[in-house]
Amino acid sequence: MATRYAPETGLPDSMTVSVLVRQGELRTEHRPVPAPGPGEVLVRITSVGVCGSDTHYYQEGRIGPYVVDSPLVLGHEPAGVIAALGEGVSDRKVGQRVSLEPGVPDPLSEQTLAGCYNLDPGVRFFATPPIDGVFSEFAVHPAAFCHPVPDSVSDDAAALLEPLSVALAARAAARIQIGDRVLVAGAGPIGLLVSKVAQLAGASVTLTDVRADRLLGAKAYGAAHTFTAGEQPPVAPEFNAFIDASGAERAILGGLARLAPRGRCVLVGMGADTIALPVPLVQGRELVITGTFRYANTWPTAIALAASGQIDLDALVTSTHGLTDVESALTAASTPGALKAMVHP
Repeated sequence: MATRYAPETGLPDSMTVSVLVRQGELRTEHRPVPAPGPGEVLVRITSVGVCGSDTHYYQEGRIGPYVVDSPLVLGHEPAGVIAALGEGVSDRKVGQRVSLEPGVPDPLSEQTLAGCYNLDPGVRFFATPPIDGVFSEFAVHPAAFCHPVPDSVSDDAAALLEPLSVALAARAAARIQIGDRVLVAGAGPIGLLVSKVAQLAGASVTLTDVRADRLLGAKAYGAAHTFTAGEQPPVAPEFNAFIDASGAERAILGGLARLAPRGRCVLVGMGADTIALPVPLVQGRELVITGTFRYANTWPTAIALAASGQIDLDALVTSTHGLTDVESALTAASTPGALKAMVHP
């Protein structure tokens, strides 16, 4: 289908979209380019990071209570360029490069008014059924959630401000301070970013993973120590904080065992729905266990860290793909040495 352009706007009237039709089946479609409503902007998408949740929806068709029961566009880590403004938008401009924060809450919900809008039960989040994501050429989004980025931040890095935000939320939940000894389980993109932001807070980080190739990236990201699950050192209660970015029960239980008295555990990875909690250990050491659900108010810090060069998000990118090659992007993480696949619409 040939792309047609609307003469009054200079924008195409159709766009290519990658759609998850059902579990394990993708197809590309042509859809109308959406028009921004009041308070919204139309963004030409330039880069989208592939998250483990995208792969999980593709392979399993669900994550916990979220089920793909109708066609869904995946992708929730986008960056792009503003192509049109909706009514009332005065603080953004056409041609401005932006990173899109993917979750839009009810502005008057109890959780939003309390400052934790990520916990609003009515939040509309890209690529969480039934809300479409952004493996597409264009998307509309509220202007307030389209964060301008400087030219020192690449398109890929602007997209990866989303996983960096996950790491910043985990660091805050773990209350990491100067001198803390932190254990991070999982050396994928989230684990590496958690390790880096913990170091920037003054902590010494040990990072573990089942894959030795992943730990090579951990050393490049400044982890003081690493070990694989197959060569674990003797268990000792030496860490002030443990952040799990793997979701694996074995990793979580192993991390809890290594926490010093009054240690803090933060669960970030999505894996087992339930685990057997070692209650005597938790009670005897007065451990604090919490989770994180996405993030809130993190983009300004994430932009500053990327723009200053304190965190190199481009170093995470190991492959790029087009909209007709999304299946390869969704399965790229299983390749040795792979970290982050990017889709460039």
